[in-house]
Amino acid sequence: MKHSPPIIRDSRESNDKPVIWTVSISRLFDLFRDIMLEYDVSAEIEPIHLGFEEAAQYIRERLQTERCDAVIAAGSNGAYLKSRLPIPVIIAKASGFDVMQALARARQVSPEIGLVTYQETMPELVEFKNTFGFKLEQRTYVTEEDAKAQIRELKSSGIKAVVGAGLITDLAEEAGLTGIFMYSATSIRLAFDDALEIARITRLEAARGRQNPAAESLRARHSIKDLRGESETMQNLRHSIMLFAKSPATVLLQGETGTGKELAAQAIHSESPRARQAFVAVNCGALAESLLESELFGYEEGAFTGARRGGHAGLFETAHRGSLFLDEIGEMPLSLQTRLLRVLEEREVVRVGGVRPIPVDVRIISATHCDLESRMREGRFRTDLFYRLAVLRLHIPALRERQDDLVPLAVWCLKHALAAMGARPHPNLQAEVEACSELFRQYPWPGNVREMRNMMERLALFLAAEPLQALTPSFVAKITPEMLSIVNSTPPNIAPEEVQSLVAVMEKFNHNRERVAEYLGISRTTLWRRLAQLKNKNNMS
Repeated sequence: MKHSPPIIRDSRESNDKPVIWTVSISRLFDLFRDIMLEYDVSAEIEPIHLGFEEAAQYIRERLQTERCDAVIAAGSNGAYLKSRLPIPVIIAKASGFDVMQALARARQVSPEIGLVTYQETMPELVEFKNTFGFKLEQRTYVTEEDAKAQIRELKSSGIKAVVGAGLITDLAEEAGLTGIFMYSATSIRLAFDDALEIARITRLEAARGRQNPAAESLRARHSIKDLRGESETMQNLRHSIMLFAKSPATVLLQGETGTGKELAAQAIHSESPRARQAFVAVNCGALAESLLESELFGYEEGAFTGARRGGHAGLFETAHRGSLFLDEIGEMPLSLQTRLLRVLEEREVVRVGGVRPIPVDVRIISATHCDLESRMREGRFRTDLFYRLAVLRLHIPALRERQDDLVPLAVWCLKHALAAMGARPHPNLQAEVEACSELFRQYPWPGNVREMRNMMERLALFLAAEPLQALTPSFVAKITPEMLSIVNSTPPNIAPEEVQSLVAVMEKFNHNRERVAEYLGISRTTLWRRLAQLKNKNNMS
C-alpha cells in the first residue's frame, strides 16, 4: 500500500505553522483526511497511508531532512509508532459514547456482537450487556495475526457483527462478517486538538532554545490503563490514582524498584486537569548536585563558567501549568531540599545566579524506593519537606504482593515481546504460562514488573528462534536460571531461635523491611524469603 504523496508548500508560507502527519492504513485514513480540512488554517497536515514498520521507517527517513511536530495515529498502529519514533505520537481514542453508538448500530445487524480492542477489554460493558440482554463477546489483540485469530474464533461462535477500529472492521469484513467502525469525528478532533497543543509546546521550547538533558519527556506517554493487573490490589491502586488526580496536592509515591512508580505518576497527570500540559520527569539520584540544581531551577547568563548565553530555563519553568515528577527524591542533597521547599511554599523559582523570582504553577509528584522516615531520623532528609511532599501518599505494590496478576502479566509481556520481533505467539500460550505459574509464584521478583518484562523478552527471543518450542517450566528454568536458583536457595527449615530473632527485629523496626534487611546485613529478597517461610511455618502449625 502506497503512502499519499507529500503536499508541497512554500516554506515561507508554512514556516510558522505546526506540522502534523496523520498515519493510518484503514478506513480511519478517510476520517483523518476529512477532518484535517477543518484545521488547515492552524497547521500543515499531511496524511500518510502506511502502517507499522513501513510507516516508522518512512517517517524516520523524512525526519532527517524535514520537520514534523507531531504524528496522529490510532490503535495498534499508534502504539507501534509511539515506541519507535523520536517525535510525539498522539493516539486517537474512541470515547465511551463512540463505543455505545457502535454497539447500537451493531445490534441492528445481529443480537450477538463481538468487540475487539487493542490490549484492553472494557469491563464497564459487562453491566451494559446484562442490562440490555444481548450477547457481547469481548476480545483483545496485540498483532494483526492475533486480531485475525480473534475474528476467526468470534465467527466460529456465531457472531455476525464485530465492533472495532479500522484494522478490526477490515478483517471482519474479509471474514464475511459485518464490521462496525467505532471512531467518531468528535474523538478524532480531540486528537487533532492534542496534537496542536503538543506541537505548540514543542515549538515554544525550541524557540526559547531550551535543552533539558535531565527531562525525559514533555508529555505523559502512559495512562492509567498501562498499570496492568486485575487483582484487588491493582484495582485499589487505580481507584486511588483517579481520586488523587482530582486534587492539586503533592503526591509521594513509595515502592520498590521496578514497581511502576513513574507509570503511576504519569497516570495521575494524565487523569488530572493538567493532562494537556507538560509532564517533566527528572531522576534526582542520576545527576551531580551542581547539574541537578541548574536543571531544576535554571540559571542566568554568566552564573558560572560555561553558562549558556542568555541563561537557561529550569525544569520548574518548563513544567509550568503541568506536572514535575521528581524520581528518587530521597537522593536529593540537603542543600537542594531547602531550595525545593522554598519553591513549594512560595510558588516561585529563582534561577542560579539570579535575583528575580519567576512565578510557577507546577504540581509536584515525587517518588522513592527508600525509607524517608528513617532518613529524617538520621538527618538526611528534611522533615518539613517530607510533609510538604507527602500531602497524598501512595504505595505501589511489589509484584509478589499481587500474585493473581503474575500469569496475565507474563502473557501480556510475552505477546508484546514476540510482536516486537515479528513472531506469532503460540495458540496455547495462555495455558503454557499457567503451567509455569508455580515457578512464578515461588520467585520473589526483586526487580518487580521491570524484571518480569525483561525476563519475558528473553524468553520471547528463544521462542521466536525455535517456533516449535513449548513454554514449559523446565524451559523457563533453563533460560532464566536466576529464577530457579533463588527458589532453590531457600533453606528447608528455620531454626526456632532464628524465628524468635526475626520476629523481634521486625517488631523493633516496626515491620519496616528495608531497615530490617539493613540491620541484619541481608538483601530485601533474602528477608522476603525468610518471612514467607515463617508465614508458611505458622500456617502449618
